[in-house]
Amino acid sequence: MPGNSQRKGSIRKSSKKPTAGSGGRVKRGIEGKGPTPKATDRPYHKAHKAAQAKRDGAGQGGRSSSGNRQRRKGSDSEWVAGRNSVLEALREGIPVNAVYVAEGAERDGRLREAFKLAQDKGVSLLEVSKGELDRLTSGAIHQGLAARIPPYSYAHPDDLLDLADKNREKPLIVVLDSITDPRNLGAVVRSASGFGAHGVVIPERRAAGMTASAWKTSAGAAARIPVAQTVNLVRQLKAFQDEGCMVVGLAADGDLSLPDLVADADLARGPLVVVVGAEGGGLSRLVSETCDHLVSIPMATTLESLNAGVAASVCLYAINQARS
Repeated sequence: MPGNSQRKGSIRKSSKKPTAGSGGRVKRGIEGKGPTPKATDRPYHKAHKAAQAKRDGAGQGGRSSSGNRQRRKGSDSEWVAGRNSVLEALREGIPVNAVYVAEGAERDGRLREAFKLAQDKGVSLLEVSKGELDRLTSGAIHQGLAARIPPYSYAHPDDLLDLADKNREKPLIVVLDSITDPRNLGAVVRSASGFGAHGVVIPERRAAGMTASAWKTSAGAAARIPVAQTVNLVRQLKAFQDEGCMVVGLAADGDLSLPDLVADADLARGPLVVVVGAEGGGLSRLVSETCDHLVSIPMATTLESLNAGVAASVCLYAINQARS
């Protein structure tokens, strides 16, 4: 039998050492290190930082200090497309980062006025190709003109209490529940500003945000009154209650009528949060159960419900009269 032959079934012996992945040196190398630490135990992990922030907030009694508050930014810039739309945005004072015009666009009266308003407001005016403007506006009908709106900077809900305290006034805050139409949001912001409220609170999810449409409907009021976002509406209402505010929700079957509310001086003139639900659907169950009172607006007809913006206006006007 040749010297290098090997009997079938025998084990080949080798002088090579175990390599990575063989269970040899690697296995011995990892012995004794123990289990992987939890995410909350790793200082540079986001879960650890979140837990630390939660502990810090709990140590402050649930209300964050003004130094630790962070204003929330909207998700993305928004595009307003079309000559009339851009012109109205500039006229209404909606914040605009830049105005874009397509190369070769016909210079009519609207375009010339938009150029002048942009120049007066110090807004950048950029000329791009039609194809580029199509891409930027995701194929919207822009008529050669578009404007880029920056993300809205939302206040912290505690800022509204601080604003009332700074003005030496009892807080009056409007909270919106399940309002998905930005025009309704804009209308409520306008009424809140006109009738002495210290701000508006909206949910972060499944609700209208401060878009260009909301800005336009507010008729500039969005620049004069803060709008805050909250992750959990029920938790925020309870936080307001902990700060001494009475929370009332507008509902057709309320236990208190609006005239009864304003007749109660302690209620109408004290720290107050008014919650407005969506037209038709009204307040959500958990929000309704959290309210201290449900308030109805008496009407002369059998109309089922008012538009959210109208209902808020009626209620805020009555409260403002009681506080005057």
